[in-house]
Amino acid sequence: MKKHVILLFALLFLTISNTKAQTIDTFFTEANSFFSAYVSKGEVDYTAIHKNKNELTSLLSIASDIKVSPSEATNFQAFWINAYNLAVIKGIIDNYGINSPLDKNGFFDTTTYSLGGTKITLNDIENKMLRAKFDDARFHFVLVCGAKGCPPLIAEAYMPGTLDAQLQRQTKKALNDHSFIKVSDGKVAVSEIFKWYKEDFVKNGSEIDFINTFRKDTISENTKLTYYSYDWRLNSK
Repeated sequence: MKKHVILLFALLFLTISNTKAQTIDTFFTEANSFFSAYVSKGEVDYTAIHKNKNELTSLLSIASDIKVSPSEATNFQAFWINAYNLAVIKGIIDNYGINSPLDKNGFFDTTTYSLGGTKITLNDIENKMLRAKFDDARFHFVLVCGAKGCPPLIAEAYMPGTLDAQLQRQTKKALNDHSFIKVSDGKVAVSEIFKWYKEDFVKNGSEIDFINTFRKDTISENTKLTYYSYDWRLNSK
């Protein structure tokens, strides 16, 4: 009898584990389809999403019940990066017609979304779920705040199996983009992202040292660094 009980619990555990795996796999697959359909060259077709909200609503409904442990690092990071980017889109759709995420008070710090089994703000996804748990400044080049000043949203989901390559690709793309890192006449102007999150970029040297890690044409350490104003206009098509 005891062996039968143990076997029953083992089968139940496997069933639950398989169900969880299928749920998160479904989330990644559907998120990939969503971004592919509505994102092009870093711009989001908010009008099309607004006309057919069911797809986004269904996707976020799946995300609401998914629970991933930080010990499953790539699953955890990929889930929360996608969840952040989808929640930003949800926030803009819920306030359709705004010209900037800043047009809605509390867009980042008080509006909550049901994700990962909890109610959470965009700021808490970024700062508590990702930055506090993992030492990786590349997050700043894949979390897209809905503004033109952000590094671009890509037309695909971040996937556990390719996450590191995607993080590396997007960071290199941003830091080699002359409109994002503006170098001229012995000066370099960088996004205010580097000012707001400076602690993330100077752990192993200066901000320029971090930038040079990913650049084809490195910048001299003697170059004067300034910050240009963030462009908060909506990243819409």
